[in-house]
This record gives sequence, structure tokens and C-alpha cells, in this order.
Amino acid sequence: MNTDHLKYFVLVADSLNITNTAKELFISQQALSNHINNLEDRLGVKLFERNPNLSLTYAGKRVYRLVRQILDTEEQM
Repeated sequence: MNTDHLKYFVLVADSLNITNTAKELFISQQALSNHINNLEDRLGVKLFERNPNLSLTYAGKRVYRLVRQILDTEEQM
């Protein structure tokens, strides 16, 4: 797992909008969706509910808190 997947996950979770987040990152919406799907596959959990609006699942909320800690620690290093 690379930190890009984690960073992208946090950005999408913060905005709850893949299209806008992809624009901010200067990548395609499909590429960002692939990052999220790869992370979900790797963790074996669904992180987002996608219908009707994007929202975090229970597992997504738990993973979000952990990922924020990981990224904060990385930034401190």
C-alpha cells in the first residue's frame, strides 16, 4: 500500500466529492476512483457508500481516523 492511496482517500473523505477532488489533484476522476477501489480491495472493506450521495461507511470512518494518524505521523517525521 502506498501513501498516495491513503492521501487520496482522506481528500475524498473530506470533500465527499470524487470529481472535485480529482480536479484539485490534477488527475482524472477514473484514476482517483481506481485508487479508492484499490485501497478498498487491499483492506477488504467498502469505504464509501456511493448512492445516492458519497458518504463514508462505518469501516470508512474507522479507517479515516487511522489514516489521519498515519499521515500526521508521516508529516511530523
